[in-house]
Amino acid sequence: MDKDYEQEAKVFKAFCDPNRLKILNILKDGEHCACKLLEILDVSQSTLSHHMKILTDARVVNVRKDGKWSHYSLSGDGIEKVIQYLKNYRM
Repeated sequence: MDKDYEQEAKVFKAFCDPNRLKILNILKDGEHCACKLLEILDVSQSTLSHHMKILTDARVVNVRKDGKWSHYSLSGDGIEKVIQYLKNYRM
């Protein structure tokens, strides 16, 4: 069985930035609008968009559009997949 190294790399990249880890921690409490994340993180809209693209590409965060705003939440399936990736690296 071939592993999907490209997707695994996206997942590990998603977890390799302090701001993205903070976003994941915030989203543990439930869905948040991008506007709220901007306030909490005190970053520019373009910086937040960059981080959210990495997190959604890694499939650990879901996005739901509502008008001009995006609402983000953790992906239960994505987080479970991360756990499985890590278990595969156990000795």
